[in-house]
Amino acid sequence: MTKSLIYTKSGDKGKTSLVGGTRVKKTHIRLEAYGTIDELNSFIGWLNCEVKGEETNNFLSFLQHKLFTVGSYLATETEQISPKAASIITDEDIDRIEKEIDKIDNSLPKLNRFILPGGNETASRAHICRTVSRRAERNVYHVANEFPVMDSILKFLNRLSDYFFVLARYESHKTGKEIYWEQDNL
Repeated sequence: MTKSLIYTKSGDKGKTSLVGGTRVKKTHIRLEAYGTIDELNSFIGWLNCEVKGEETNNFLSFLQHKLFTVGSYLATETEQISPKAASIITDEDIDRIEKEIDKIDNSLPKLNRFILPGGNETASRAHICRTVSRRAERNVYHVANEFPVMDSILKFLNRLSDYFFVLARYESHKTGKEIYWEQDNL
């Protein structure tokens, strides 16, 4: 019988290893942070299944690759070893998101009311990505309170939620179904 490459049994007692070798509980803040990054990455994949447009599909794929980079960084004991180059988010990565946000935002009508998540399937998926990216950002700030975290990672995560907000608006406007919050509906 050959040994499985899928399961190792080393985590059966509620611990896992960081890149660097330290064993930590599976409830460790680093694991919560990179687990949420992984969740976000999965939701982006789900969003990308619905998006129609090669340019947006390619950008979402770029984000997925960068989130894998972020997860790798967060799994590394940066206080003990230097992260590999493949685990670094650069200023160019952040600039690329900002340019995409500006491009989409400039194509939309000015926002003068609060919007509710929804409108259509694609917009709803983008809103889920937006809210999960906000949670991921909060979780990474918890890590940054105790361990070194590069500023570029924090900026990247902050821009992600902004990107998904404008993408959701863009997708809603394709079908004319942006939903506005109306205080009178309370």
